[in-house]
Amino acid sequence: MKGSSNMKRLSLASIFLLAAAAPAFAHLNPAEHGSFPAGFSHPLFGADHILAMVAVGLWAYLNGGKAIWIVPSAFVGTMLAGFLLALAGVHLPFVEPAILASVVALGLLVAMAVKLPVVPAAAIVGVFALFHGHAHGGEIGTAGEFSYAAGFALATAGLHVAGIGLGFGVTRLFGQGGRAEALARVLGGATVASGLFLLAG
Repeated sequence: MKGSSNMKRLSLASIFLLAAAAPAFAHLNPAEHGSFPAGFSHPLFGADHILAMVAVGLWAYLNGGKAIWIVPSAFVGTMLAGFLLALAGVHLPFVEPAILASVVALGLLVAMAVKLPVVPAAAIVGVFALFHGHAHGGEIGTAGEFSYAAGFALATAGLHVAGIGLGFGVTRLFGQGGRAEALARVLGGATVASGLFLLAG
């Protein structure tokens, strides 16, 4: 019993440590490290990207069924569309504020355990993904487009998988039902609080 309690605390501590450590990452220079590593590192650069993308995975898990793979896929696909818009020189207003707002909004969806049909859920994450993708494109520097895009798409998918895995882990620790959903709501609330903190900064 004590071991199980310690495992739960360790899991929660790991989540918050990951979020706190996120700003310490730095963009890799494509000239030194290559375009793929530069792209892969980009979503890991700040807490805003990490929190939003993990929240997408956790919300997809809470929705269940086909949403577990369709919602994250919609995020990655629309993010790539936003990347192409940036490369084409198409301006999107309020990119950074929209990314920070996505942390709060996606955290709220998790905190309130909002369940939606797959298409509206995919559309919601897609709107935010467009801004995330545009930000990636705006900071491509000298990197090659294809390799850079492959890198950040893979990193993003990995963060979604982490969110889905978090959902499965919570269910495994607490069982199906109220306690698991309550912890997921707490994690969503922590994401909202983190997003508001980033917005205030």
